[in-house]
Amino acid sequence: MTDGQDTAVRPPLSERISAKLSNAADEHRANATPESAKQAKKAAAGRKPPRRARLRLTRIDPWSVMKTSFLLAIAFAVVTVVSVFIIWSVLAAAGVWDSINDTVQDVVGGEEAAGWDVEKYVGLSRVMGFTMLVAVVDVILITAIATLGAFLYNMSAALLGGVELTLAEDER
Repeated sequence: MTDGQDTAVRPPLSERISAKLSNAADEHRANATPESAKQAKKAAAGRKPPRRARLRLTRIDPWSVMKTSFLLAIAFAVVTVVSVFIIWSVLAAAGVWDSINDTVQDVVGGEEAAGWDVEKYVGLSRVMGFTMLVAVVDVILITAIATLGAFLYNMSAALLGGVELTLAEDER
């Protein structure tokens, strides 16, 4: 072990903040006027280039994919049910169902069309029931497909090495 002389000591927070602020002020002054291109180059020369790291994504955890896709599928199902309810309500408020009934009575005419009501077939309870059924099936399918996709990616990454990523720091 060393006697403590070789350890790096960071300056206090107030000094680090004032140094950052003075560098930012110098950059701002250098970039404020177009004539000061030399000052801008001088300020930019003091910056370090952003660090880069090349990484390889070799495995995706299927359990975390399943949890995330399940929650996103639930959110999608809620949005679907609410949007179908709103669309059906707007159509009902606009009188579309009455207009369809009048059109059917005009086209068919007679006693047969007098008792016909389109809302028996596309009433709110039927439409919402069908929408709920579709939403539940979608939740199951989306979750299963995403999890299966994670398993397939892991198998292909084991053979081919995975996806290569290059990450870089911000240039602040």
